[in-house]
Amino acid sequence: MRQFVRRLAHRTGLLHTPTEPAGSATRPLRVLLFCAVVLPAVLYATAATISYHQHFDEARDRLRRNLAIVHEHAQKVFETFEFASRYLDETTSTATDEQIRANEASHSERLRSMTVSMPQLRDLWIIGTDGYPLVSGTVFPMPRIDLSDRNYFKVHHDNAVNGPYVTELLDARAANTKFFAISRKREINGRFAGVSIVSIAPEYFSEFYSQLPPPGVAALLRGDGAVLVRYPETAGSQQRLPANSPFFKAVAINPVSGLVSAPSAIDGRIRIFMYQRLEKLPNLYVTVSVEADAVTRAWMRDMGSHLIFGLPATLALVILGLIALRRSERLQQEVSRRESTEQALRQAQKMEAVGRLSGGIAHDFNNMLTVILGNIDMASRRIGDDNPRIQRLLDSARQASERAATLVQRLLAFSRQHPQEVKSVDINRLVQSMSELVRRTIGETVTIQTVLAGGLWKVAVDPNQLENAILNLAVNARDAMPDGGRMTIETANSYLDEAYVAANSEDRFTAGQYVLLAVTDTGAGMSREVRERAFEPFFTTKPTGMGTGLGLSMVYGFLKQSNGHIKIYSEPGEGTAIKLYFPRIAEQRGLPDWTERTWARPAPGARGSETILLVEDDEEVRKFSAEVLFEQGYAVHAAGDGASALRLLESEANISLLFTDVVLPGGMNGRQLADEARRRKPELKVLYATGYTRNAIIHQGRLDAEVELLTKPFTADALARKVRQVLNAQPSVVPSDTGVIHR
Repeated sequence: MRQFVRRLAHRTGLLHTPTEPAGSATRPLRVLLFCAVVLPAVLYATAATISYHQHFDEARDRLRRNLAIVHEHAQKVFETFEFASRYLDETTSTATDEQIRANEASHSERLRSMTVSMPQLRDLWIIGTDGYPLVSGTVFPMPRIDLSDRNYFKVHHDNAVNGPYVTELLDARAANTKFFAISRKREINGRFAGVSIVSIAPEYFSEFYSQLPPPGVAALLRGDGAVLVRYPETAGSQQRLPANSPFFKAVAINPVSGLVSAPSAIDGRIRIFMYQRLEKLPNLYVTVSVEADAVTRAWMRDMGSHLIFGLPATLALVILGLIALRRSERLQQEVSRRESTEQALRQAQKMEAVGRLSGGIAHDFNNMLTVILGNIDMASRRIGDDNPRIQRLLDSARQASERAATLVQRLLAFSRQHPQEVKSVDINRLVQSMSELVRRTIGETVTIQTVLAGGLWKVAVDPNQLENAILNLAVNARDAMPDGGRMTIETANSYLDEAYVAANSEDRFTAGQYVLLAVTDTGAGMSREVRERAFEPFFTTKPTGMGTGLGLSMVYGFLKQSNGHIKIYSEPGEGTAIKLYFPRIAEQRGLPDWTERTWARPAPGARGSETILLVEDDEEVRKFSAEVLFEQGYAVHAAGDGASALRLLESEANISLLFTDVVLPGGMNGRQLADEARRRKPELKVLYATGYTRNAIIHQGRLDAEVELLTKPFTADALARKVRQVLNAQPSVVPSDTGVIHR
């Protein structure tokens, strides 16, 4: 309790904090607020304890009153049963079985009149010496029913009891009803002459018990635990108490009456129950009980009503004190708010500056990497396997160049300048298709679990970048679990409402329907400081040489370029969950569907003989590209700008493909060149090359419809495959209103 009070005081700012000056003017106000919270709570807890005991005392008093009522009712009702039993004995005291059968009609009529006049009776029966019924008050004529196996017949036939016998609850054989009965032995001249039965309707007792003041349960039991009547009746309840029932333990101590609080043997709920034995039938008990939870609920309602009056007054006092306290702290809060705003602005400016920097260097850097990678490939192919030492050096240079290309692509993804080939993607299928790749990437020490939602919506994303994002998250998860653990990839349909958007307003996304892709690990987790810097380029917590710090930056840029949202949930020692939200797309968007990638490479010998117009402003890239295409059998005409390219197009009639860089000097970019070339030659096919996005062929980070693009840096094989793919593609020529032809 002491720890709770101290925690409450510090979290609500009611006590002195270590950073507050000892002589602060707010100290007395804090003490006042603390007392305004704690003193009413202590008083309320004391009153609640007293009220709790009072409620249980009142419940026991109510049980005593109810027990007296049901006991008196049972005594009187069983007196009527005794009267009915005596009437049966007097009516047939000396009559033999044959005589009763001979006068069955008259006997049945008399019994029926008594049964009708007493609603507590189910029926009156006389059983013959052979166990077959002779006459009944409700059944005429009496069918042949063997009742010799019934206990109420056997106990008298075998002289097992003296006097009346009360049966357990039975199913009637002549009708679809339940009953219990009081049986007596019939004797003629000291010899067994059968049994008289007073059949009792249990619902008569249930109806009476239902009128008792609620809440509560009333029951009629035999001494051996057989339940004759219970209200309310529960489905599947036991018809006999088990031998270890609290009822038997209490009766063993006090066989006449008593009070017990224990779990009920019928429904398992903790009850307070009282019992009392019937004087004239000592084998019968009446019981009443109430659930302890019901008493507790009544107590809670009572205490809740007190809160309605006391809580508002206390809250008003606390609120007024807090208002006064907060006014004295407002200046510090304003300073903190301004510092946070300035920090967020500096962070945004830093991210934007990195984006502009990466976009500015991408074109030239990718051109250089294209030349480096391309010439390494060509040198490697020409040297072959004759000089393994030089081949190893070339392989090392290739690997370093590919790592540099990967860094550039990640920077472009972060700055949202990486061209996206957007398709309609089923994320479930994409995750399943790359499951083997993920397993090979993260190794055997990490267990992978996938939880894929059914009926998942489709999203409009670049599937290649989505695969890279999943792999980056998987690698981060693996590195966070050096000793092994579990990684979960989960998908689900999700709705981000206005409240969530407002709480994450710095991310600039809209409310609506999204597809969730979550990657969760059981690793070391992140501190708050790490979470705040997780998306910064080159920020990493891994040891030197273990990471570039661009993995999450790439994922962040990809999400922003896809109009999505990313959220990190993590605590130190509790693992990390990174949730990616992609906007749902409508079915009528008309985007091409993503199909699972086939990893078989095309035949390396695929060559061509067509004529290609190559337009590239970088001389080294132009030379490399021309040489690759020439080796593949193509006729190549090269130009460094758009004007030169158009002159070559006019002079050469057999040009089949225009392969152009997007960024060109001379005032005409690649898209403008292609539009003019296709205006002059509609059947001309076009392939673009670029290192980062330009509005010429890419808008909002996404390729225009049916634009063929080769992203720099590219290798000789990639160039040859892409050119062959474009030349083999079926043309889809559609004239526009301006006369420009678009594919």
